[in-house]
Amino acid sequence: MDASVYVAAGGMDGMRRLAAAWHARAVAAPIVGHAFSHGHRDDHVERLAAYLAEALGGPAAYTRDYGDESFVERIHAGNGEHTEMDDEAVAIFHDAVDHSGLPADERLRSTLKAYWAWATRTVMAAHPGSPDDVPDGLAIPRWSWDGPVAGPTRSGVPVRPRS
Repeated sequence: MDASVYVAAGGMDGMRRLAAAWHARAVAAPIVGHAFSHGHRDDHVERLAAYLAEALGGPAAYTRDYGDESFVERIHAGNGEHTEMDDEAVAIFHDAVDHSGLPADERLRSTLKAYWAWATRTVMAAHPGSPDDVPDGLAIPRWSWDGPVAGPTRSGVPVRPRS
């Protein structure tokens, strides 16, 4: 049986490197950087690493220490449609995967990139109207080598990313 994506990426150390690489690129990016222009939490990298770890088969530290998926989606909700920003965020993540010291395993890298594209374009974009539209009690969606892991129904959130 294959190890989880989390384990294959180097566990929490790999998640921190990936989160730091993405964050550094994101704050400097022309479009995504705007989301950070009004400030961000000092522990954003650690929070993102914990979220990625939980989503990719690691410990549920994000849920334990910070909040559930409803909390995360409310942070990203209410900003309208932003396809161009989503596309830039995905491109930045692809670059971060390739330049964060993760194992040079193509299956791992393509799985991580597919996860981020799905999460960005579906889960985080599911509530463009208002944070009040996010239901309570959502669990962080899990991702495996084969894509989304079946879990509780997520009203209105497609399982596969748009093309």
